[in-house]
Amino acid sequence: MNAFSFLSVSLVLLAVAVHNVVGFTVMPQKKVSVSSALHMTVLTYKGKKKDFRPGSPLKNACSALGVKPKYSCKKGECASCTISVGGSRVKACIGKVPPEPRLKSLQEKGLEIK
Repeated sequence: MNAFSFLSVSLVLLAVAVHNVVGFTVMPQKKVSVSSALHMTVLTYKGKKKDFRPGSPLKNACSALGVKPKYSCKKGECASCTISVGGSRVKACIGKVPPEPRLKSLQEKGLEIK
């Protein structure tokens, strides 16, 4: 390989490299604001479904669905108001509505209250 062909090959490679670097642009990332109103937890009881805001009092959600737990102390000490929300036991008098589940099937069906 003579010097002329070596020089022409290296110039072509340099031109390709410069074109790739100059042609590469960085797009700014767009921030997407997600409203907290979109993330509602669906709770179900005997086929009745309702949307509730995560963190809202569970006793209000229970009364909206028609669940009537027994309240004795109303402080969470006696555990007579314990109900099952999506398989986990929660005291209805002091409990909060859990966050929306990550599984799509549970998001659609809702967390079952027993």
